[in-house]
Amino acid sequence: MAPSPALLLIINSPKGDHSSIIIHHSSFISFLPTTRKELEQRGWSEVDVVLFSGDAYIDHPQCGAAVIGRSLEAAGYRVGIVPQPDWRSDDRDFTKLGRPRLFFAVTAGAMDSMVNHYTAARRLRSDDAFTPDGKAGMRPDYCTTTYCRILRRHFPDVPIVIGGIEASMRRLSHYDYWADRLMPSILVDSGADLLVYGPGEKAVVEIARRGVVHDIPQTAYRGTTTAQPLIRLHGYQQERKDKRLYAEDFRLTEIESNKISPATIVQDDVVINPPYPTTSTEELDAVYDLPFQYLPHPKYKDHRIPAYEMIRFSVCMHRGCFGGCAFCTISAHQGKQVTSRSKASILRQIERLKDLPEWRGYLSDLGGPSANMYGMHGVDEHLCRQCARPSCLQPTICKNLNRDFGPLLDLYRTVDALPYIHKAFVGSGVRYDLMNEEYGRQLITRHVSGRLKVAPEHCCDEVLRLMRKPSWQEYLRFRAFFLQVNRQEGLNQQLIPYFISSHPGCTLEHMRALAAETQRMHYHPEQVQDFTPTPMTLATCMYYTGLDPYTMQPVYVARTSQQKKEQNQYFFWYKREATIVKPKSRSHYRETKIAKQ
Repeated sequence: MAPSPALLLIINSPKGDHSSIIIHHSSFISFLPTTRKELEQRGWSEVDVVLFSGDAYIDHPQCGAAVIGRSLEAAGYRVGIVPQPDWRSDDRDFTKLGRPRLFFAVTAGAMDSMVNHYTAARRLRSDDAFTPDGKAGMRPDYCTTTYCRILRRHFPDVPIVIGGIEASMRRLSHYDYWADRLMPSILVDSGADLLVYGPGEKAVVEIARRGVVHDIPQTAYRGTTTAQPLIRLHGYQQERKDKRLYAEDFRLTEIESNKISPATIVQDDVVINPPYPTTSTEELDAVYDLPFQYLPHPKYKDHRIPAYEMIRFSVCMHRGCFGGCAFCTISAHQGKQVTSRSKASILRQIERLKDLPEWRGYLSDLGGPSANMYGMHGVDEHLCRQCARPSCLQPTICKNLNRDFGPLLDLYRTVDALPYIHKAFVGSGVRYDLMNEEYGRQLITRHVSGRLKVAPEHCCDEVLRLMRKPSWQEYLRFRAFFLQVNRQEGLNQQLIPYFISSHPGCTLEHMRALAAETQRMHYHPEQVQDFTPTPMTLATCMYYTGLDPYTMQPVYVARTSQQKKEQNQYFFWYKREATIVKPKSRSHYRETKIAKQ
């Protein structure tokens, strides 16, 4: 299906006043339609796919719903999007675009709705970054399931396809921290016909082309399979009765998820098809070349969307992460293999960003899941195909990992030299255990906005091992290098470390040691968080079972709210109102530990 003449005119018209007038009068046409009136503006009486999202509609490549909608549009399908439908009234938002010709697509948005709604203490959050004006409460708990059940009531014969981070990470049985119980696959509770996990643009276009069938890669469904190889997990009811079985199943699932060519996974009647081959650079470039407006939909013109403020002048350079941190969902969702965009694709996006309203010559982020993994991959792909390590960096850096910073440094320097760039910052996290001196110096001198945030997470190696994070000594070495470069270059920048309390394996003794270490270094920790269990992570498995699934050895867990609060207070040893004992030296705790041993 060709774009409408008005859209072609917008894309091809020369710059100038006349172009601005055309874009103004056609602003709704240049976005995916969200109302019946916008359908009529395109001359449509129906759409092929109606996409429901728990987020506001921002037409930006870092917003999953926009990527799915634009991918379907590019494949010739008519797509409507309903952002943040009102589920509490008469359901009119769920019926306003009518019955789609093919299927409904449902996503909770960029975050799991329960993580979006609640703190680690299970208290309701007061805001929502993905909602106009940051207003809380614009999506329901268990958003994907709620949307699906409403759609099923009104359109019982229309297929429903679910995706996004919430569906992806809940594709098998999973521990839900907010309900404090093991839950079955989201396919069971939602009643959806098909689930797309991970980045879904390939799968959703194939579903549109072939229908809701059961042999599409990177999808899950309820049914049977004759696929081989196949791994059959224990049933959900068995796991509920025996946490050891759940731990065993988690280990098997994570091992398969980290393979380039994994097996089909079956649990009860839920079948998880293997994913597509790792996305190529050309395929990823094609996604970013789709005609995004890089703006929120005009319906939000009088409102501020906090998430958009963060991403509008940012560039994501790659997908995937081989860090394998125990508490992180990136590798389980995007995969362990990194796919990097071409330099030309990134420069094309920056060229578009400079024409946006309020552009002042500053890129807020040249980054990715881990900003300094750009362009990195296995040297010998044959060895990678035999590997199932969850992390290429821990417990040691893989010898087969190509750690060439040349392409990334070239990209940084090319962007710096653009005449309309004043400064290009790296706002995403960087791995200090994956850094050489040349890259570190370029980062610190050219791409830090005054404060560089890194994530050591803790100082005790026994906790860091369970986190799959580098040792504290690695952080201290990087800190010394950071301070040295600042002295040499006459800079006055801050290094801001992130820390986590109550991670499985972390005891009060470990938190006392961390308090002592931060006091010794004159840190008043700012970037801190209490561990929040989220579906499909190693840390959550340990939290729920009290076991390390790879050794089946017991792991201490701070489980009650009081235990978690006690640990978290050690971050604030410098506050008068803190109810903890001021920490002694770290050596005191080291000597105490040795004496106990």
